[in-house]
Amino acid sequence: MVPHPPASHHILAAGLKSCRTQTAKAFYATVRGHADTPPVELDEPPPSGHNDLILSILRANPSLRDSKSYLASFGPRPQQNPKTPLVPQEVQNTQPGVAIPGPEAKPDRVEEPPKPSPIVASILNPVIRRTALVKVQGPFNDVQLDSIARGLVFLEKLGLVTVIVVENDNLSRGDDNDRTEIIEETMRVVSMLEKHGAKARPILGSIVRLGPKPNDDASLRDPTIRLPEAHTIPSDLMTLRSALRAGEIPVIPPFALDSFCRSVRIDANDAIAALARGMVEAGTMNPTGFTSDEGYPASSEDVDLTPLRLMIINREGGVPSYARSGYPHLLINLTSESSHIEETFHKQWRESHPTALSNLALARTCLSYMPPSSSAIMVSHRSPSSLIGNLITNKPALSSSLPHALLQGNRKLTPHTPTLLRRGLDIRVVRTLDQVDRKKLNVLLEQSFQRTLDQEAFYSRLETNLDFVIVAGDYAGAAIVTNERCPNTGASISYLDKFAVLPNHQGDGTVDFLWVALHDESYGLGHPSAVNPNGGKEGKGEGRDLVWRSRANNPVNKWYFERSTGHLRIGSWVLFWCDAEKRLKTEQGRRGSTGVSYIEHWEQGRLSLWTDVIMKVPSVWK
Repeated sequence: MVPHPPASHHILAAGLKSCRTQTAKAFYATVRGHADTPPVELDEPPPSGHNDLILSILRANPSLRDSKSYLASFGPRPQQNPKTPLVPQEVQNTQPGVAIPGPEAKPDRVEEPPKPSPIVASILNPVIRRTALVKVQGPFNDVQLDSIARGLVFLEKLGLVTVIVVENDNLSRGDDNDRTEIIEETMRVVSMLEKHGAKARPILGSIVRLGPKPNDDASLRDPTIRLPEAHTIPSDLMTLRSALRAGEIPVIPPFALDSFCRSVRIDANDAIAALARGMVEAGTMNPTGFTSDEGYPASSEDVDLTPLRLMIINREGGVPSYARSGYPHLLINLTSESSHIEETFHKQWRESHPTALSNLALARTCLSYMPPSSSAIMVSHRSPSSLIGNLITNKPALSSSLPHALLQGNRKLTPHTPTLLRRGLDIRVVRTLDQVDRKKLNVLLEQSFQRTLDQEAFYSRLETNLDFVIVAGDYAGAAIVTNERCPNTGASISYLDKFAVLPNHQGDGTVDFLWVALHDESYGLGHPSAVNPNGGKEGKGEGRDLVWRSRANNPVNKWYFERSTGHLRIGSWVLFWCDAEKRLKTEQGRRGSTGVSYIEHWEQGRLSLWTDVIMKVPSVWK
C-alpha cells in the first residue's frame, strides 16, 4: 500500500494547477499562419531578489504532473506510520505543542502570524537536496557572471546544489599562465556566488585523473559515445562530498592528475564527464549518509551525489537547427538525433556556435551515465531564469511537437532559447505487420489505455488497413496509422488509430519524440524538419492530412488541441486533424498577400467525409 503524500503536496499541486488556468488555451479551428520572424528578445533583466525567485517559479508554469515530479525528487519522503500513541482522539487531532483546555476553560484568542503562500513555502523548503553538474563556459563580464551566479543561488534555494566546473574559451591550454588565469576565473565565480549569499568552496586541487579509467571494457559501451579522457576513483570525491555536506557550492577548475602526479589543465568536457561518471558510481556503490533500506538521504543535511541535471551555460545558447532557420533545437533525442544533427550542422554555425557539437557530445556522454530521468540543458547567459523553469518542469521552453506555425510566431522562440537534451530512445518505422512484436505492443496498449485489447479484432483490421507503425525504444511508445478507405471514391484517409506511451515513460520526452516522428511520416512530409533518419521516408514525399478521434472527456485532449490544426465536436467524441503542411505552404505562396479564404476548395466536404468514415471505425476494446 502506497502512503498518502503530505498535505503540502496537494496544496502545491492545486496551487500550481490554478496558476495554469490563467494561461491562454489553444482551442482553435485551423492554423493559417503567423509572423515569419519572431522578435529577438534582449537580455533578461537581472533578478532583484526573493520576489524574483517567486516570479521565476510562477513563470515556469508547471503542470500538475510537473509539480508532482518536482516534489517526488525534492519533497518529503513517505514515512512509516509510528505506533499509535495512547492519547485521546480529541488530542490526536490537534496540532502538536498546543495545550488542550479542559471542558470548563475558555482559550484566549491569539492572533496567528500571517502564513506564507503554501506554493512558495513548499518549493522554497525542499527536504531533499540533489546535485547538478554545471559548466560555466566563459568568458563572461562581471554583469553576465553576476546574473549567472544569482540564477545558480536560486537553484540552491530550490534544492538543487550545483557542482561547477569553470571554463574560459579565450584561455588556450598549454600557455604559460593558463593555470593562473583559470584559477582567477574560478575565484571570480566563487566571489559572485558569495556576493549573493551562497557559501562556495573553490576546490583547486585535482579531483579527476588523466586518462581512461583502468580496466574499463570499452566493448560494453556504445561506440558512438565518446569516452572521457579522465576518470575518478571514490576517494577523489571526498573533498567534493565534504563541501556539499557543509552546504557549500563546489567550484572546480578543469585540472587533472597525470601519471607523474602533476596537476595539469585538461578539457573541461573531460573533467565534467569524469565527474558525472564518478558521482553516479559513488552514489550507487557507497551511498554514505543514505539509509540502507530506502536509498534516500536520511535528512535534509545529506545530498544525493548522483547528478540530476547537466547544465551548460555559455554565450552561444542552444544547438542551432536547420529546421528552424538557425534558431535552437528545443528538445533533442540524443539516441536517435545526434548523428543527424552533426551531419546537418551548417558551416556558418561553426563560427557562431563553435562549441555546440562538442557540448552535444558532452551531454550524450554524461547522460549515458546519469539516471534515465536526468536531462541536460544548453542555455545562454541571457536566459538564467530558464534554469529554474527547467528544474521544476524538466521540459523545454516550448514543446518541439507543437505545430511549426505556432512555434514560428511564438515570442519564446529566440536565438537564446535553451536546448533541452534527453538520453531518449531509438525511433523506427515499420510498415508491415510481421515486423511488429505483437506481445510487446499488446502490453503497451493495455497499460497505456488501462483496457483489455480484443487482439483478434485489432490485428484483423491491421492486416488490411495498416499504413505504418512508429515504435519508440523497446515498445515504450508507439503510433499506429492506418489507411481508411472512403466509399465510392477510391481515396483513403490517413487515420491515427492508436497513440500510446507506457506510463513510466510519460514525462521523459518520449511523447514529444514520438509525435515529432509521426509528423515526419504523415502531415509533415516535404517540410524541411521532416528530414530525419528514423527509418521512414526521411522527408521524401507529399504530406497527407492526419485525422484521429478522441473521447470528449479524455484528459489528453488539451494536448491534442495544441497540436492539431482543427477539431470538430461530434456528440461524445472530438474529431481532430492536422493539415498537410506542404500544401498549406503552397497555398500561402500562391495567394501571397491576398490572404487565404476561410474555406479552400480542397477543404469543402472533407469534414463530412471524415466524420462518415472515421466515426464508423469499430472499437477494438473488450
